[in-house]
Amino acid sequence: MSDFPALLPVYARADIHFERGEGAYLYDDKGQRYLDFVMGIAVASLGHCHPVLVEALKKQTETLWATSNLYKSHGGQRLAERLVALTFADTVFFQNSGVEAWDTGIKIIRKYFSHKGQPNRTRIISFQGCFHGRSMTAIAASKTEKMVGGFGPLVDCFDQVSYGDIDAVRAAITPDTAAIMVEPILGEGGMKVASTEFLQVLRTLCDEQGLLLYFDEIQCGMGRTGKFFAHEYAGVMPDVMCIAKALGNGFPIGACLATAHAAQGMTAGTHGSTYGGNPLAMAVGNAVLDVMTQPDFLPHVTRLGDYFEHVLLDVIAKHPQIFSELRGRGLIRGLVCIVPNTDIVAALQNEKLLTVAASGNVVRLLPPLIATEAQIDEAIAILHLVAEKYVAQKMEKAS
Repeated sequence: MSDFPALLPVYARADIHFERGEGAYLYDDKGQRYLDFVMGIAVASLGHCHPVLVEALKKQTETLWATSNLYKSHGGQRLAERLVALTFADTVFFQNSGVEAWDTGIKIIRKYFSHKGQPNRTRIISFQGCFHGRSMTAIAASKTEKMVGGFGPLVDCFDQVSYGDIDAVRAAITPDTAAIMVEPILGEGGMKVASTEFLQVLRTLCDEQGLLLYFDEIQCGMGRTGKFFAHEYAGVMPDVMCIAKALGNGFPIGACLATAHAAQGMTAGTHGSTYGGNPLAMAVGNAVLDVMTQPDFLPHVTRLGDYFEHVLLDVIAKHPQIFSELRGRGLIRGLVCIVPNTDIVAALQNEKLLTVAASGNVVRLLPPLIATEAQIDEAIAILHLVAEKYVAQKMEKAS
């Protein structure tokens, strides 16, 4: 019998076994409680085991789990119509994950130009630090060695430029360019926020050059910034957008949204999915919107995000040997570290606060959107404690 792990060893998993979750907390098999500011990396935005979602899923499991997309879906139709009403979009396609939703957007873009008689326009401008998933096409867009090493040759259809560099974007546009693709807030790429001006100029460039604008809001969308989608702060609308993560609060679901203009080439038979839009996912997605569209939901996120910013800035001010900068918006935040971010993530975990690293030596903090100020204060107290301990240990070693 092989000694090779039964689970493919592509994760450096922490030696913690979580058995249950409730709200902002996870509990391991030893009964220890952790404050979860990872939430599946911005997935469980309504916290663990939200009662509205639990009830919706239980009810659906008792009636219907799966049908084919050959037939109509009441749940899917309702969720699509609600997303259209809340966004720029005219149409929605459901998938099982973020990367599948993202890939659907690439197909929509390609088909749009083919439909218009411009099949040469296949190239897409992407940005350094981007993360769109782990499929072969998605890693070709990111181009980072961490993701592409050993998987070549890559799909050659992405032209990458520096994030926020509008001159580089202009220079990258050629007669073969089809679209500009951007995350309004880089998640994996270091929690950088695109400026209002940058997103507005991208929209203008696309309009002038006949390109499509593609937003990836898989991590930063669905209320995490205090608006339903992060691009709303810039007052611009994309032609195509992919979302996932918080749409299912942990249940596998992704969605690609598009305008009727962008999706005009997508006719019967041009795309499909076996599980995408299944009744269980649609029930959960509709329940998520039931919660997120309550009148007080986004105002709560905005207030809590402002408070989170205030107390995180205080952490930086009091521990300049550890932290140098705060990034992000609302409840998607990153602390730029002076010491190795992996040291801080591990130390916070030891004190029962779960966080996650990002590029650029950043610690990501992604509390649930239903968190309280008291839970924010609990996390901040642990951040102060870890920073103080880290400095004390360094001083002890130096002496």
